Amino acid sequence: MGGFGIGLTEFVIAGLLPQVGRSLDVSEAAAGRLISGYALAVAVGAIALTAATAHLHRKTVLIGLVTLFVAGNLLSAIAPTYPVMLLGRIVAALCHGSFFGIGSLVARRLVPPERASRAVALMFAGLTVANVLGVPFGALIGEHWGWRATFWSITAIGLTALIAITTLIPPWAGAATLPGSRDGLRAQLQAFRSRQVWLTLTATALGYGGMFGAFSYLAYTFTEVTGFSPTDLPWLLVVYGTGLVAGNMAGGRAADHNRDATLITSLAALTTTLTLFGLLSDNKPSAVTLLFLLGASGFAPVPGMITRVTDKAAGVPLAASANVSASNIGNALGAWLGGLTISTGLGYRSPLYAGAALTLTGLGVMAYAAHTSHSRP
Repeated sequence: MGGFGIGLTEFVIAGLLPQVGRSLDVSEAAAGRLISGYALAVAVGAIALTAATAHLHRKTVLIGLVTLFVAGNLLSAIAPTYPVMLLGRIVAALCHGSFFGIGSLVARRLVPPERASRAVALMFAGLTVANVLGVPFGALIGEHWGWRATFWSITAIGLTALIAITTLIPPWAGAATLPGSRDGLRAQLQAFRSRQVWLTLTATALGYGGMFGAFSYLAYTFTEVTGFSPTDLPWLLVVYGTGLVAGNMAGGRAADHNRDATLITSLAALTTTLTLFGLLSDNKPSAVTLLFLLGASGFAPVPGMITRVTDKAAGVPLAASANVSASNIGNALGAWLGGLTISTGLGYRSPLYAGAALTLTGLGVMAYAAHTSHSRP
C-alpha cells in the first residue's frame, strides 16, 4: 500500500500538469518542474534521510517516512500557490528512496532467506501497479473533481498505509536483516568500500537507465515511427505497465533460485528487446509485443539488485537506498542520452539503440561482478 501510494505520487502528476498549470497560473515549463523537482528530491532524499536515521529502529523510520509522505501530499492538496505546491512535491519525494530501501530490508526480514527477493518484489508490486494506474487514476479523478481531489485521495492512501505499517509490522522486523548487520552511520559508510556494492549500483544505473531512456521517448516512437495515434498512448502505457508487474514478480522468484544468473539473463533480455524494438518499431504487432517485453525485462532485475547490494553491504539500509538513487541517476542519464540522439538527427528509433548500448554496458558490469563475487569483497 505504501509503495502504491508513493508510485501514484510520482506518476500521477503527468496527467494533471495542464490543470495544475492553469489553476496556479504558471507556464508549462514551471509545471514540468513539479516532475523534475520530485525526481531530484528522490535521489537526494534516499541517501540523506537513510543516513540521518541510521541509528533509529527501522519500523520507526518507516512510520516517519510515511508521515512525511502524507504531509507532502496534504500540502499539495491545499497548496494556494505554485511554490507551496512545489514544496509539497519535494517533501513527499524525500521519503521515496528511503522507504523502498528500508522497506525492502524489513520485507525480507519477514520471510525465510530463500524468499528474500520475492518479498522485495511483492513490496515493489505497489510501485509497478501504480505505474499502470497512476496517470489514468489522476486524470479520471482530476476530470471529475479537480486535481486537488487526486492529492486528497493519495493522502488517504498514505494514511491507510501508515495505519497498516503501525499495526501490522512486528517490531522485530526492524532488527538487523543479516548476521553482522550494522546500523551506525560510520559502519554504513564503510560498506561502500566493497567493490561488489559499487559494481551492483553501477549495473543498476546502467540497466534502469537503458530502459527508461528508451521509455522516455516512446510516445514519439509510436506516433512517428510505428504509426499509432496519440489517442492510443494510454492503452500502450497499460501494456508497458503490465509488463513491469509481470517482470517484477517473475524476477523476484527467479532471483531466489539463482540471483546472479537471473540478473545477467534479465539484462541480456533487456538488451535484446531494445535492439529488436529499434529494428521492428515500424511494425505495430511487433512493437506492442516488444513494449510488454521492455517492461518485463526492464523491471525483472530490480528485486535481485536490491537483495544483492544489501547482501554485499552486510545489510546496511544505506546500500538499499543507494540502489534507488542509482536507478534515478540512471533515469536521468538514459533520458539525456536518448534526447541527445534525437537532437543530433538520428531519428526516433535512436533512443532504443542508445538504451541497448547502456544496458549492454550494464550487462558487462554485472557479468564481471558475478565472476569476481567469490574472490573480492
